[in-house]
Amino acid sequence: MTSPPDRLLRRLDWQVVRRLDGRLLGAYRTVFRGTGIDFADLREYTPEDDVRHIDWNVTARLDEPYVRQYTEDRDLTAWLVLDQSASMRFGPPDRGKDSRLAELAVCLARLFTQGGNRVGAILYDNHAQRVIPARTGRNHVLHLTHELTKPVAAPPMRGTTDLAAMLRLAAGTIRRRSLVFVISDFIAEVDWEPALTRLSYRHEVIAIRVVDPMELDLPDLGLVLVEDAETGEQLLADTSDPLFRQRLRAEVDAREAAVSGAMGRSGVTAHRVGTGDDLVAALVGMARRSKARRR
Repeated sequence: MTSPPDRLLRRLDWQVVRRLDGRLLGAYRTVFRGTGIDFADLREYTPEDDVRHIDWNVTARLDEPYVRQYTEDRDLTAWLVLDQSASMRFGPPDRGKDSRLAELAVCLARLFTQGGNRVGAILYDNHAQRVIPARTGRNHVLHLTHELTKPVAAPPMRGTTDLAAMLRLAAGTIRRRSLVFVISDFIAEVDWEPALTRLSYRHEVIAIRVVDPMELDLPDLGLVLVEDAETGEQLLADTSDPLFRQRLRAEVDAREAAVSGAMGRSGVTAHRVGTGDDLVAALVGMARRSKARRR
């Protein structure tokens, strides 16, 4: 009898990875590929370019900004920085944010290891962190799947997710320049921007926000008891009250603007994936946006 991690990997292989065959990865290239290390050419700077690639000597001589272009690496190390905090367990069983995070992580790991690339992972919660060293092969992906599907013990004490600490752990763990996927709902104080910026100085960082539709637009459910999954704070809310809904909408819009602004200033490529989104369409859309941004 196959184990639950093996069944999950087999299901994603058939339902997602095979459907993506040839659409994301080539023999030696990927639309998610890092910048490489071998200098190839110079071209004029455009607003979409990373300022770290500006050649200041050429810019000074020509009095116009120019950026360096590099040949692509033939191999790649990818890291998955995964938020396993209490807020990620929001949603129905097997259809919540934690399930979507696991599916994204397994699919990305499978796609990259199929090309012979290495994948590592950092599984983070305030009270527990696990580091899975970067390796390749299906058995390695199966090990990652097993770690992701382990039951998460209740924390001894509650508190909001320290995303800045998660990003600092990633920066201290990942030594070689890599492609880093940070997968989280980013529900926390927006004090993680400096840590994300520092991480993006050394690595190419792709931030994937996992969201549940109810977090963005709470339906009219009447009088409900709402509990903060991370702090345990409870609130009796009348979701049919127009004033309450207006205040909630304003809070959601402010949070969305703060998160988007912080990611933009950090220089990372940001994507948002809903718990109900088709995974194939989401991954293809991410690949296209990443490719367009790099151009």
